[in-house]
Amino acid sequence: MYQLYFVLQARALTSQTAESDAIRFLVGTQSLKFDNQIHIIDFDDENNIISKSVLQHQAGEIWHISASPADKAVLTTCYNKSEMDAFGLGGVSDTSESRVVTCGAVWRMPPEWESGSHESPDDPHNSHNPQNLELLCHLDNSSHGNASCVLWEPMGDGKHVISLADNHALLWDLTESSTQATISSSATLEGKGQLKFTAGKWSPHHNCTQLATANDTAIRGWDLRTMSQIYCIENAHGQLVRDLDFNPNKQYYLASCGDDCKVKFWDVRNINEPVKTLEEHSHWVWSVRFNHSHDQLVLTGSSDSRVILSNMVSISSEPFGHLVDDDDLSDGEDNHQDEKTKEPLQDSIISTYEEHEDSVYAVEWSSADPWLFASLSYDGRLVINRVPRALKYHILL
Repeated sequence: MYQLYFVLQARALTSQTAESDAIRFLVGTQSLKFDNQIHIIDFDDENNIISKSVLQHQAGEIWHISASPADKAVLTTCYNKSEMDAFGLGGVSDTSESRVVTCGAVWRMPPEWESGSHESPDDPHNSHNPQNLELLCHLDNSSHGNASCVLWEPMGDGKHVISLADNHALLWDLTESSTQATISSSATLEGKGQLKFTAGKWSPHHNCTQLATANDTAIRGWDLRTMSQIYCIENAHGQLVRDLDFNPNKQYYLASCGDDCKVKFWDVRNINEPVKTLEEHSHWVWSVRFNHSHDQLVLTGSSDSRVILSNMVSISSEPFGHLVDDDDLSDGEDNHQDEKTKEPLQDSIISTYEEHEDSVYAVEWSSADPWLFASLSYDGRLVINRVPRALKYHILL
C-alpha cells in the first residue's frame, strides 16, 4: 500500500488508458482559493516509487477527468467557471451576480510529459512554476446546461466523446488534432421536473453503440445509432444513483451504486431485479469499477471513507474459477472434488481498505497492471493498493 497526499482537495481520478505500459493516474483538484491542477502520478512498480508532476488547470475546479484511449497526452475535464448574469450588463453594478456553470473541454499535456522526459518532480522549478495544459477545444454545452461528465468512446480512435449536460446526452466528433468538436447527434431526457444526468458509461460492447446513464434513482440504456432509449430501470436504487460500470467481459452486465449505500449488478435483458446486491458500505457509494481483465474483482468507494474489494465470482465470466480446490486451503479435504467442480465459487469480500479519513469519491484500476488500483478521497489523499497476492495466484493458476 502506498499513500500520496496533495495540497489541494480532489475528487476527480482517471487511469491513463492509451499506450498503457506505464502505471499512471491523473488527478484533478478542487480548490476555490488557488489555481487548480492536474497531478500526474507515475508508479515505478519495480522500485516501489511514486513520482508526482503538476500541470496547471486554470479553468476552474475539476469535477470529472477522463483520459483519451488513443493519445496518452490528451484528456478531458469538466470544471466550474463563474459567469456574470445578465443583471449586471445594464450598468447597475449592485444587481450583478455571478453564477457557476460547469463546462467540458479537451486538453493536451506539454510534449515533454508525453515522452516521459519532463523534470523530476523534486525539481523546485517544476513544483513552483508548473506548466499549463494546452486547451485543444471547448465542448461548448452552454445551450444544453451544466456538464457532469465526458466519456470517450471505449477502445476508440480518440475522435468521439459523449458529454452529459443536465438532461442532454451529446455525441461529439473531434477532428484529427482534437482542436475542434462538433455535435453529431443528441438525446434528451424528458419527463416531469428538472431531470439531470448524474452519471454515464459508454458500453465497450455492441460495437460501442450503447450508453448507460443515471438520473435520480433510474438507470437508462440508449442506442447511440438512433439516440433512443432501449431500457429503463426505474427505482434502480432507493436514492440517487452515483456511478455505473459495464462488465468488460459480459456484454449485458452492468454495475451501479448510489446513496442507498448499495452496489447492484444488473443483467439489462431482465431489469426487474438486480442479479446481485452488495450492502457492505455504511454511507453513499460514489464509485464502482470492474477489473478490466478479471471481472470478478469489483472495487467500490464510499463516503464511509472505505474502499472495498469484492470477489463477485458467481456472476463473472469465469464462475467456476481456475482453481476448483480452493477449499483445500481451509479444510484440507479434497474428497468431494468432483462435486465442487460443478458448483460456482462463492462471492466474498476480499478486503476492506481503511487508509482514507475522508469521503472516497473515486476508485480506478490501473490500465497497465490488472492487480493494482488507486483510490482518491476528498482531502487529497491518493492511495495505491494491490490485489492480495494469494488471490492473484488463485485466479491465475
